[in-house]
Amino acid sequence: MFTDPLTRYDGHPPNGPAAGNGKLHGNGALNGNGALNGNGAATTSGLLTLERPHRGRKPRQKAALQAIIVAGGKGIRLRPYTTLIPKPLVPIGEDHSILEIVMRQLAEQGFERVILAIGHLGNLIRAYVGDGSQWGIEVEYFQETSPLGTIGPALMFLDQCPENFLVMNGDIITNIDYADLLQTHIKAKSPLTIATYERETRIEFGVLGVSGAEVTSFREKPTMTYAVSMGVYAVARRALANYAPGASLGFDTLIEDMLRSDQRPASYAFDGYWLDIGRPDDYDRANLEFETMKSSLLRDL
Repeated sequence: MFTDPLTRYDGHPPNGPAAGNGKLHGNGALNGNGALNGNGAATTSGLLTLERPHRGRKPRQKAALQAIIVAGGKGIRLRPYTTLIPKPLVPIGEDHSILEIVMRQLAEQGFERVILAIGHLGNLIRAYVGDGSQWGIEVEYFQETSPLGTIGPALMFLDQCPENFLVMNGDIITNIDYADLLQTHIKAKSPLTIATYERETRIEFGVLGVSGAEVTSFREKPTMTYAVSMGVYAVARRALANYAPGASLGFDTLIEDMLRSDQRPASYAFDGYWLDIGRPDDYDRANLEFETMKSSLLRDL
């Protein structure tokens, strides 16, 4: 049973906020290039304990733009890169991580609050991100004790979320306008809006149309076009009202349940830059293309 699933950083680390370039200083704050040292002490549960002086915040506005970033996976397909570092923190280019890019984008687009659902090596994510003040965004944490799926973490604090909010995977690189996705979803009054991307796959065989024992058509190595989920979703609170907190809930289960009950999610078609960093080849491509795409990915620099 979860009594208070959120952990909030209410101030800076003792020696100042995380600087965003990757080294863990003696105060326990990771700043972005990946070196680990100092006296940020890990507890026996594996969580990094950082003492923070209280810092007052303005009362939270329910209408504020909010995102939940799911960052608790083990990144098994990306090993060996993720053996000692969580996938959202793998470096992109010379100076950034996936998660830093996402946080900068959300802040630049007007998001005020992010909840990070963490699990595997979550202490490093806490140390790197801190309270979010380095990017001007409020950050809170939900520590998973067992995997809850992409949507499951949102169930734990649904009553604290605004009527509509963003849920996204913490391992994507894209220049999508997150705020426009959320506002489009709100205007459409949809229970769920899925950011979608058009993919093409060339079939390396001749494809036959068959009816019974007869061949009715033939296409030589056709290219199939289809829409895929980008791992970014705008969610209305009402879409999750019937699920119990603590239940594992994946995107696949949610959409199948909605379609069975004749609720039609909306599609937000996107044709810009998008990479899902799931495999070593994807990661290599992201680094090769980063300098070319940097100005559109990080408009705040």
